[in-house]
Amino acid sequence: MTARNLIARKGPALAIAAGLFTALIAPILPAAAADKVWHHGSALIGEPKYPADFTRFDYVNPDAPKGGRLNLSAGGSFDTLNPLLAKGEMAEGMSLVFETLMAPSLDEISTEYGLLAESVSYPADYSSVSYRLRPQARWHDGMPVTVEDVIWSFENVTELDPQRQFYYQHITSAEKTGEHEVTFTFDEKNNRELPQIVGQMQVLPKHWWEAKDARGRQRSISATSLEPPLGSGPYRVTTVSPGSTVQFERVDDYWGETLPVNVGSNNFDEIHYSYFADRNVEFEAFKSGTTNFWIENAARRWAKDYTFPAALDGRVTREELENPYRSSGVMVGFIPNLRRDKFSDARVRKALNLVFDFEDLNRTIFFDQYKRIDSFFYGSALASSGLPEGRVLEILEAVRDKIPESVFTTAYKNPVGGNPQNQRTNLREAVRLFKEAGYEIRGGTMVNAKSGEPFTFEILLNGPIIERVALPYAENLKRIGIDATVRSVDQAQYANRERNRDFDVIYSGWAQSLSPGNEQFEYWGSEAAAREGSANYGGISDPGVDALVRQVVFARDRDELIATTEALDRVLLAHQFVIPSYTSRVARIAYSTTLAHPNPLPEFSIGFPTIWWSKDAVK
Repeated sequence: MTARNLIARKGPALAIAAGLFTALIAPILPAAAADKVWHHGSALIGEPKYPADFTRFDYVNPDAPKGGRLNLSAGGSFDTLNPLLAKGEMAEGMSLVFETLMAPSLDEISTEYGLLAESVSYPADYSSVSYRLRPQARWHDGMPVTVEDVIWSFENVTELDPQRQFYYQHITSAEKTGEHEVTFTFDEKNNRELPQIVGQMQVLPKHWWEAKDARGRQRSISATSLEPPLGSGPYRVTTVSPGSTVQFERVDDYWGETLPVNVGSNNFDEIHYSYFADRNVEFEAFKSGTTNFWIENAARRWAKDYTFPAALDGRVTREELENPYRSSGVMVGFIPNLRRDKFSDARVRKALNLVFDFEDLNRTIFFDQYKRIDSFFYGSALASSGLPEGRVLEILEAVRDKIPESVFTTAYKNPVGGNPQNQRTNLREAVRLFKEAGYEIRGGTMVNAKSGEPFTFEILLNGPIIERVALPYAENLKRIGIDATVRSVDQAQYANRERNRDFDVIYSGWAQSLSPGNEQFEYWGSEAAAREGSANYGGISDPGVDALVRQVVFARDRDELIATTEALDRVLLAHQFVIPSYTSRVARIAYSTTLAHPNPLPEFSIGFPTIWWSKDAVK
């Protein structure tokens, strides 16, 4: 599955999936008003690593040469270059063109420094945030980036994208409060994440979108478009072949090249994306040298298929890197649509988990490269285990009347298969749970005991990659009389059906940062369950979950955040909302030896392609 499927947008790439809340540090510039204190960066845990006068991030190569061409691949297709819309499939790489107010550090957890904004200010109660723009910030046409651009971008993204409208729901106004200053006011206090949420917003040029194109046609920010857009970032779009290729070139006179957050970055002269409908064909393009970089998602291919000439003679390098997973957790699996009555009973959902034999799959097709997921924050320090105690237990006791009693009595454990005896035991327990929920097997078919309606469902997949997991699962379901069909569709159809909740079960998930926050409402909240296009895919609507999410968002300190997150995790698991699948906690990458990266890479990222460079470039 792609990163875009994994999470809701919270900024470029996977940062949309990570929750942040902020603690800002000492001022570096005079305040514009007596009640404002300005800061150069923001951090979740402690203070930002880099001082106000830092010149670059430690993990970059400041002497990296500029030049060369990077050839990349992408799956599926695209039909728009407009980043504000919920509709359409946006081309990869558009974050190279558009910038945000703040930029993340890759060797810190949830820490940002000024990009379009040179500084940020907020009151003690976090009831608003102000950003002061850099006067030198420019669009590619030479026009300045203005406060009006920021306000216009905010107004349009909240109008056109329901998901981000929900994400920015606590912003009541965006106002110009100085020549280069914009202030966002919030409708609640002490939500410490809100300032950083604003800092991650992409800014677009109002004057360009409100003008006419070269053919005299009025542009519309509310419509998909394949016209190369005007941006302020280090790259611009040069050529587009609809649904097939898109090419970016580095902007020679990029206004922000010497900013501390950009030194040693944006090193390739050209970045070219080619799109492939078939993952295997995409891999063949990498093997032949047509593309330069590959992220491996197939265990068998990683174990068996790197015997092509370029891999054998040293023209391709392979690495397994933990970096991207050190600051994140994840839940991935089969997600039943709770809006369908057949999935409304937790006993049914638990039974479906009992039928999924991970151990057999891991042995037969995954070469024992994966681990079974047993937390909605798997792989992070926030993941729960065992029975609740201490502060976690106190938090759960306060909502005891709203959550399953099993949270207090039974630690969550996935069923274990892998051999005929275990599988038979699991299937018998699944049948028992179905019977408790009002089903029985008649003539080899699982049916509703009252209506006689067969229990059937469709597993909708975003392409064929997960078929090798879903099809054996469907075969196991047949053993207890359930007819589960597997349907793989193209990316556009999948996106539409997922947005419209037109599915029984999908395979998807959510990425988590070490600082969960407002995105938890988007993932599990009742309001998000009722809204098309939200990241609450399964339709979770539960008062206990809502109460705990709110406690996560308003946690007063780090210890309370950890405790409330663990409490939330236990409740989500007890409800059996997902049939968890598996994950690997390393990034498996292969790339042409003409590419180079800093050594060591940043603590929490591989930094690709931002801080990589071409060995063919001439310094």
